[in-house]
Amino acid sequence: MENLHLIAGLGNPGPEYAGTRHNVGFMLVDRLASRWRAAWAVEKKFQARLARVNQDGRKVILCQPRTFMNTSGEAVGAVGRFYQLPAERILIVVDDADLPLGQLRMRPEGSSGGHHGLESIESQLGTRAYPRLRLGIGRRSQEQREITDYVLGHFEADERKTMEEVLDRAVRQVECWLADGIEKAMNEFNGAVTAPAEKGKQ
Repeated sequence: MENLHLIAGLGNPGPEYAGTRHNVGFMLVDRLASRWRAAWAVEKKFQARLARVNQDGRKVILCQPRTFMNTSGEAVGAVGRFYQLPAERILIVVDDADLPLGQLRMRPEGSSGGHHGLESIESQLGTRAYPRLRLGIGRRSQEQREITDYVLGHFEADERKTMEEVLDRAVRQVECWLADGIEKAMNEFNGAVTAPAEKGKQ
């Protein structure tokens, strides 16, 4: 479909995972659905929760895979194949522990960086050339590589304030991507909002 875009936020389904660091992709597409007044529906054939909307003359599908993070590609791939979407019109929103809290980074392509959700997307799409928006969640220690408990944990109060700013900025970046393309969206919105530690130094 010529004018259709897919925006998939990655995360884990279920109330026990709601609001966790690993679910910032879900949080962003929830915010987009609310802003665009799009209604969610679970569609079993795609193993996903989808919301369809016309946004500024473009048809957009918002997607939350119900397959859990590590197999996100099964849902994204199923939707992409059904609508015959080229990879460049599939935007993946994901958390990134290697980016400091408060950082946004949109790219037109790239490696998974060890993120299992992106590995699954790449496997299903058969390419790394799909746009992705990484939202930084940081990590407690750069030396600590095992961070499962951290990413599945909830944000602290000051972190939540920063994430609110990140999500607001990310909404504007996604809208810019749809309206003006990825180069402008990267140039105008990639970077940092003020993180809690930085605010304390001011």
